[in-house]
Amino acid sequence: MRCHLIDALPAVGGQLSEIYPKKPIYDIPGFPTVLAQELVDNLMKQIEPFKPEFTLGERAESYQKLADNSFVVYGSEGTQIECKAIVIAGGLGSFEPRKPEIADLERFEKGKGIEYMVKNPEQFRNKKLVIAGGGDSALDWTIYLAQLAQEVTLVHRNESFRGAPDSAEKVKELAQEGKINLLLKSNAFQLNGNQTLESVVIQTPEGNKEVAADYFIPLFGLTPKLGVLADWGFGIENNAIKVNTVDYSTDIQGIYAIGDINTYEGKLKLILCGFHEAALMAQSAFKWVFPNKKFSLKYTTVNGIQAF
Repeated sequence: MRCHLIDALPAVGGQLSEIYPKKPIYDIPGFPTVLAQELVDNLMKQIEPFKPEFTLGERAESYQKLADNSFVVYGSEGTQIECKAIVIAGGLGSFEPRKPEIADLERFEKGKGIEYMVKNPEQFRNKKLVIAGGGDSALDWTIYLAQLAQEVTLVHRNESFRGAPDSAEKVKELAQEGKINLLLKSNAFQLNGNQTLESVVIQTPEGNKEVAADYFIPLFGLTPKLGVLADWGFGIENNAIKVNTVDYSTDIQGIYAIGDINTYEGKLKLILCGFHEAALMAQSAFKWVFPNKKFSLKYTTVNGIQAF
C-alpha cells in the first residue's frame, strides 16, 4: 500500500514538532529518553524506503465516497487525493492557546514578545523571561530555560502546582538557589513596551511588581478542536472519534482513526498506544484495499524491508 499524508502544519511531526520539539519523551520502547523532534526525525528516516508522499500546509477539508468504495479527499488549497482508505491521525485536533485576560495582548504577539509555546529554546538564550502557569509545561520549561536565559520569573496564581511533584520541587529548589524568581499567589495583568515587550506588571500579595522582560510566555494549555472532522459523519464522544478496537475503524467503512483523535473504553493517550493502533489498523486496511488478496504477516527481522 502507498501512503499520502496531508497535514495543516508546515512540517511533519504534529504536537511533537509544533508544540514541544525539545521535550524528552519516556514511553518509547528501546529509548530510555528521546527528544520529541529526534523521535520524529527517526520515524522519517525509518519510512524513507516506502517513499510516502506529503501535502503540507493544507488541511483536509472534506471527502467523497465513490461508487466503488474508494475516496477522494479534498484539501483546503484545492488538492484532491484519490485513495482506497482514509486514516485520521489528527492528534487532539487543531490547537489554540488559552490566552490570559490581559489588555493589549495582541499588540505583543507575532514576534513582539509574547510566545504561547516554546519551539526553539535558543531563541531565549540570555533573555529576560516571565513564564506564567502552574502545570507541567510551565514547570518543565522553567527548569530548562533557567539554564539558558539571563533571568527567569515564574508566575503562578496559586500556592501549589498542578504539575509533577518532582518538577515542582525542582522549581522551588531553583528559586531557593536564586537561579529563578518564583512569584506564587500572583498574576500577570499588564504588559508594557513600545515596539516590543519591555516589562510585565505582576500583582503579588505584597503589591504590584514590574518585572523587566524580553518575553512573556503564558503556558495555560491548549484548547483542542476537532474542526471540520466533526462534520465528517463519525460518531463523536468527548470531542473524539469513536472507533472499533478490533481494527480502529470508524462507523464509516474504509475510514480509520488512530492516536489521540479516537476514543474507546480503556483509551490511553500515549504515543506508545498510537503505534499499536496503527499496526492493527494497517492489517485491516490491507484487507479493505485488497479484498481478494491473501495477506500473510512477515517479520522484518527475517525478510528485511521490501519497498514497492
